[in-house]
Amino acid sequence: MNTHQLPASLCRLFEDGGRGRSLSFELPAGDVVWPEQPARRPAFWMSDEPARDGLWAAMRAEHPRSGLWPVLLDESAQPWSSAQVAPDSPDLIDTFTAAGFMSEVWRDWVAQVPVESLAEIEPFGPLCPGLAEPGELRADPGSVADWYAGVLGERGMPLGLAAARRGADALAVMGWQGALHHNEWMVPLAAVVRSWEERFGARVVALGFNTLELSVAAPPVSPEHAIHVAAEHWAFCPDNVVQGAGDLYGYAEQIRGQFCWSFWWD
Repeated sequence: MNTHQLPASLCRLFEDGGRGRSLSFELPAGDVVWPEQPARRPAFWMSDEPARDGLWAAMRAEHPRSGLWPVLLDESAQPWSSAQVAPDSPDLIDTFTAAGFMSEVWRDWVAQVPVESLAEIEPFGPLCPGLAEPGELRADPGSVADWYAGVLGERGMPLGLAAARRGADALAVMGWQGALHHNEWMVPLAAVVRSWEERFGARVVALGFNTLELSVAAPPVSPEHAIHVAAEHWAFCPDNVVQGAGDLYGYAEQIRGQFCWSFWWD
């Protein structure tokens, strides 16, 4: 198999200069994107044109060789082309846990709302239920991610590449700010997505201005498990529940057995 050294522009994404990184094929035309604030390295690379069919899957397969995690980029003019991003070190993600984030969001919300608003988070009420049990793999996580990337790719989105060890870390590395109105810092959200990678076979597939698309290889299948997972989603993205199904019961039915999770922040 032929290998190609990473272009110099892509090597700049890595703290070590991309030493030893390679690809087995050439990438389409594209360039790195720098954040608005001064930085030592660019935040990510973005293709000039929509990603061709199968490119996301090919790059995912190359991830161990290249160190580049692929992300389809919706709404390419903003924030991507305009560099409205604020990159962080993925090492910061280690200082947060999904359980800690969920507990803090739950506690702060309960302390601020009237008692009648607690109906939004029934059947759990004011006490945070903690993290749901892991799901059972129903398919290979990589294969499910490739499938979902193919579905989303029909929208004609460019491809982004982040120098990240895993998809969850790309949220911090790329400086995505899509959930800013819910949480001012994206690093804790990346910790939640890491946990979903481990417990539900989730993979980061696409990002938009205020959207996140995950593939899920081990979704909840029982009503009880689904509503527990729904509580995690509410803490992560309340708009998904409040401006969608309206309560955890309805939302749980929406995600039960589904191989993809879509998040949208108002």
